[in-house]
Amino acid sequence: MTFAAYVTPLYALCLALIAGYWLWRVGREARLRHEPRVAWWAVLGWLVLLLAPLLEVPALFGLGAAALLLAEFWPGAFRPTRTRPGGAWPLVGVLLGLALLALLAAQGDGRVRDLAVPLAAALGLLLAGAGGLIARTLFRPLPPARRLPGLEVRFGPTQLPEWPDLSLALTGRGARLTNVSDGPLWLAGWSPSGTNAWLRVRDEGGAPLNVLPSGGHAVLPLRGWERGVRVWYVRELGPGPSQLFRADWTPPGGGERVLN
Repeated sequence: MTFAAYVTPLYALCLALIAGYWLWRVGREARLRHEPRVAWWAVLGWLVLLLAPLLEVPALFGLGAAALLLAEFWPGAFRPTRTRPGGAWPLVGVLLGLALLALLAAQGDGRVRDLAVPLAAALGLLLAGAGGLIARTLFRPLPPARRLPGLEVRFGPTQLPEWPDLSLALTGRGARLTNVSDGPLWLAGWSPSGTNAWLRVRDEGGAPLNVLPSGGHAVLPLRGWERGVRVWYVRELGPGPSQLFRADWTPPGGGERVLN
């Protein structure tokens, strides 16, 4: 007897739809950065449903349906992940499944009961491997985290902007820093000139300030005898040299204060 005598066209269509739905769901979850966990039970359930008519064991139908329901509705069917799933083992599964199918085809005709388990194993390897490859292909990795500039820019490469992004005015509270550029600036830190220091830039309320919007102000507290300040910042987060703002003046008692 042939396989068609055991598996009707309608039953084969149902198995194909179940496999297609599972592959579609794996791809959809991969786009959401989820990887299958308990969802792998769907492959086992699908194989048991395939074996039920081939082995003429009706009880297998209930076991296969239970495994499919478990894979579909279990809360941990898919798990969030930050890394792209591996592609080595799914590729191995596909190759093994194709090789096993080739061996079965070369073997020729045989009893359906004798070929049922190897055939189910080959199709299961193909289904699981295809699911793994789809999960890897459609996975959307997280964009690289944009790290705020910090102390590393103090000793890294810096450059002086061709046109100033910041302006500075001396007040009774110290120095008032203003962003005169057309976009936000990410502030790393500042130091009085001639001093090996690293201080956080703060807003007018005294809170630490990481981003200075266009037209925004910051306060650099000074003690009265400093001759200038140095401010390190970047225009965009990411690799590249930082920008250095320099301002120097003559302190009180030494003549008129001049900014440059």
